[in-house]
Parts: sequence; structure tokens; C-alpha cells
Amino acid sequence: MSNIKNSVFSDFAEKILNKREIHSCSTSLKRESIDFLNEIIDFLFPHFSNKIYYTQEDVLAKLQLLERNLISLIKMVIEDEGKSKIIAKDFISNIPQIHDMLWLDADAIYKGDPAAENIDEVILAYPGFMAITIYRLAHILYKSNVTIIPRILTEHAHEITGIDIHPGAEIDSPFFIDHGTGIVIGETTKIGKNVKLYQGVTLGALSVDKSLTNTKRHPTIEDDVIIYSQAVILGGNTVIGKNSVIGGNSWITQSVPPNSVVYSKIEVKIKSTENYFDTMEYII
Repeated sequence: MSNIKNSVFSDFAEKILNKREIHSCSTSLKRESIDFLNEIIDFLFPHFSNKIYYTQEDVLAKLQLLERNLISLIKMVIEDEGKSKIIAKDFISNIPQIHDMLWLDADAIYKGDPAAENIDEVILAYPGFMAITIYRLAHILYKSNVTIIPRILTEHAHEITGIDIHPGAEIDSPFFIDHGTGIVIGETTKIGKNVKLYQGVTLGALSVDKSLTNTKRHPTIEDDVIIYSQAVILGGNTVIGKNSVIGGNSWITQSVPPNSVVYSKIEVKIKSTENYFDTMEYII
């Protein structure tokens, strides 16, 4: 015990106290944010809840409860109760539009994936749809300048789906993500209607210099674009024109005209396995 009381640990103790005073976030903020997220997803999609709504009054009462719960959540990061109420009211007023957009997203995924048997399968099982759902809800709060909570929500989506969509991105509907693992969509990305992304796509910035905060750092993807797996598209001035197809493993840092096909040329050689392994050296 005597070793802990020396000057090194005294300095460390002071640092711990200072950090706790400066960074005094509620320990329950992350848990309560995710709880609210699950509550609203349960409300929007019967696939996740056994709750039955018999009348319009039942639905409206649930919306009122969601609004009250959101006010309590927002007050954890914004002390002004009046402002919290305004933000929560705006969020709830956007729910009908978000609901319609999400059903368009689900329909696009179903129609675009031969392996999908029905929309219910998409909603219940597809990580791309779950990531889009969480993004759309977080985006409303992001636009209202709510701190921390939108990122908690989208990083929760990142954790459970492997898809990283910043809540600040602007994504129209319908939007199609297939497989999804490893997709990254940066804060200032703009995506039009009927865009399809496959696994590993990065819509990123050319530079991560902190001085570029509040500038357009990520690309714009126009309507009806398909971007295949592992393609990387970088830069705030980069625009992928409508009806274009971006092939897998492409690296793009400049704009692409509408109706373009972009692909990387990779040489593939095919040889017989006869005597082939005799010419190779293996080191294990």
C-alpha cells in the first residue's frame, strides 16, 4: 500500500479526477440510446415485437410514449429541456417519412437479390437493411445537432453488421446494400436514388486533416449507380455520374461521367496443375 502513495500515483490520481470532472457523460447514455433504438425499430417493424396495435389510437399513444422517452434521452446530452422537446417533436414528425423510405429500401433489396425469398427475410435477416434503418433514424438526430447519440447509434450498427455509415451522410431512397461487410460511408457523402453497394466499398476522404472539418470531404454518388465489392471512391469533389457501374477493386479519386463503366484490369493466368507444384517453393 505504501508504494501506491508515492508521488507518481498521486499525479495519476489527480489526472483521473480531472478527466472525470471534464468528461462527465452519463454511464447509462450508450445503453439507453440503444434501448430507445430497439424500441422504435420494434414499433416500425412487427418482425421484432409481439406488441399488437388494434386501433389508430394505440399507434398514436405509442408515438407519444416514444417522444417522451426521446426527450429523456436527449436531456442526457442537452440540458435545455425546451430544446430537447423541440428536437424530440421534430424526430417523431419525421417517423412517417422514414417508415416509407425504409420499406422502399427493403423492397429494393428484395427485388435486387435473387437469394431473398421475401421482404420479411430482408427485414429480419439482412445486415444491410438493419444498417440502413439505424442510419436513417440517427440521421434525423444528427441534423438536429444532437451530440454523441447519433454516433452511438450508427456505431452500434457498425458493431452488429460490420457496416460503417456516418449519421451525417445524405442517402436517398431506395438504397441497396448487399452483404455489406466492410462498407464505409463517410460523413459528407451524398447518395442518390437506386444506388447499390456491395461489400467492402469505401466512400471516403482523400485527407483526414482535422482542418477539413465542416467541408465536403466525401464523394457524391448520383442516381442508379452500382458499386461492386472493394471499390474505393475518395474525395469531396468526386462525383460518380448517374447510371454508372464501378467495378470491384477500382480506386477512384476523380469524377466519372454519367453512363460510365469503370473497372480495374487484372491479369488472370490459368495453368494446368500437372507438374505445376514441382516448380513452386513453399516455406511454412
